[in-house]
Amino acid sequence: MVREKVTVSTQTLQWKCVESRADSKRLYYGRFILSPLMKGQADTIGIAMRRALLGEIEGTCITRAKSEKIPHEYSTIVGIQESVHEILMNLKEIVLKSNVYGTCDASIYVKGPGYATAQDIISPPYVKIVDNTQHIANLTESIDLCIGLQIERNRGYRIKSPNNFQDGSYPIDAVFMPIRNANHSIFSYGNGNEKQEILFLEIWTNGSLTPKEALHEASRNLIDLFIPFFHTEEENFHLDDNQHKVTLPLFTFHDKLAKLRKNKKKIDFNAIFIDQLELPPRIYNCLKRSNIYTLLDLLNNTQEDLMKMEHFRLEDVKQILCILEKHFSIDLMKNQF
Repeated sequence: MVREKVTVSTQTLQWKCVESRADSKRLYYGRFILSPLMKGQADTIGIAMRRALLGEIEGTCITRAKSEKIPHEYSTIVGIQESVHEILMNLKEIVLKSNVYGTCDASIYVKGPGYATAQDIISPPYVKIVDNTQHIANLTESIDLCIGLQIERNRGYRIKSPNNFQDGSYPIDAVFMPIRNANHSIFSYGNGNEKQEILFLEIWTNGSLTPKEALHEASRNLIDLFIPFFHTEEENFHLDDNQHKVTLPLFTFHDKLAKLRKNKKKIDFNAIFIDQLELPPRIYNCLKRSNIYTLLDLLNNTQEDLMKMEHFRLEDVKQILCILEKHFSIDLMKNQF
């Protein structure tokens, strides 16, 4: 556990982590402060951040299990201590971590007698199991337990539909929220017009990300929600007018980065996610909304393709090139990805 003494700043607005601990593999805690704030600002930020933490952060979980040998959800299997319903509930509690959006397949194959745990899940390499010891089932006899799984990354909470049971496939209530709880509190100091506030944020996560990572992602998502308000005037421009037309050279990022890649070790661009490039929040979210998740996805687009994306500008293309050049010449050469 890490604790730091809280000191009140009277200078520019700053944030700091004052406490951080891992209670278990599936429970992380962090406490942060933001100060100095004017009267009323702490509530404005605290309420918005709490809602963003609980509702805007995406998570990964098992959403469906399939086994042709199971007649229905409330049946039992000879040689397995738990009922099918209990196994599904145990699968619901498995904590996963993934940077890839959408769905993917996984499976479980265990031969009894013995215990089936999260470490028996065979999943794609980009899906990580936070706690391998999480219990699934207890096989009391020499039988095989074979289950097909569907893993999905999304946000919020999705209740299974009773009409979705078919062909031995059983949907599972999807809890995509990696934040277990979030609270904010306010400390006021000073008198009269000099009164200021300190905002305290407490964050508990399920271990798939740290509280600091959760705070960063929630802030970025919150900024993304307000981006359209910054472009209301730009959207009223008549782009058909000659004075607003911009002639774009048709080149690919492959051509632009050819010199940077020359004489360097071969790099797996598909294994580098745009999250790692430290892009500005607006550019990052524009790319994400266009299903660009990896550096390979980005390199497969021309400048013209990027300019067709909503809220994307010519300056953004130039900024991406500068960032990529920086990473290719420094970070990637040192194998920091």
